Amino acid sequence: MTDQNNSIINLGDLAKPATILIEKISNAVGVVFEPYQIKRIAKANAEATRIEAFSKIEISDLERRAMRRFVTEEAARQANIENITRKSLPSLSESAHPREIENDWIVDFFDKARLISDDQMQELWSAILAGEANTPGKYSKRTINLLSSLDKSDAILFANLCKFVWLFEGGAVPLIFDSQNSIYVQNGINFNSLKHLDSIGIISFEGVTNYERQGFGKSTKVVYGDRIIQLEFQAEKNNRINIGHAIFTDAGLQLTNICNPKSIPEMPEYALKEWAKFSIKEINKDS
Repeated sequence: MTDQNNSIINLGDLAKPATILIEKISNAVGVVFEPYQIKRIAKANAEATRIEAFSKIEISDLERRAMRRFVTEEAARQANIENITRKSLPSLSESAHPREIENDWIVDFFDKARLISDDQMQELWSAILAGEANTPGKYSKRTINLLSSLDKSDAILFANLCKFVWLFEGGAVPLIFDSQNSIYVQNGINFNSLKHLDSIGIISFEGVTNYERQGFGKSTKVVYGDRIIQLEFQAEKNNRINIGHAIFTDAGLQLTNICNPKSIPEMPEYALKEWAKFSIKEINKDS
């Protein structure tokens, strides 16, 4: 019988979206936020080393050690599941729709998330879980697979890249004009790091050629941090703009939703100087 005093969270104290999310996870992957009895079993007497179905059969020391290892590993994985779920709850919106998350998505998510014990990495996973609950279908299984392949250094590198993200019509873009420029190097980005991010599937990086956005009218708005910039082209239509040597993959683009980097003060002026080479200028600087 479950000991309610040992539960991590009392479901009655949670807002409805959080309660539904926990119930959804519990139905998909098993018990969440209830006392995990394996630790008690692990500390019990010699009878705890016997599987109930085979309680009358003597087991070897090797089998006993294997069972204890299994208990320890599963207890740690359960703790990871509970920690990630708990950390996701404050980010749930009142209009979240956790009931609409596909069960297969939840199973796939926690099949990978249960292995994540680092506190900072758990924060990333909890942000994904909350984002999916708020907007079901927001994160694909491919994105979850990509996240599961990242180690902590990859996550730090991705966070550094996000310092250079601008919002254009059509989505987010990491503006990388010259990877050897000090603005990138001093903020943790260089040619080798960009090649690495390309190799793990976060961006597509071209060291020589530039990517472009096309089809703009006389002007367009771009956003960097909290700054909105109105850009003006020379022609009235069919304009294009250089967006540098890197673009996000679909999975990388989805991961930008969980990144909240600090803006680089020098970045807007640096980008405007690059665009000025193509006769693209800011027209609302003094507004």
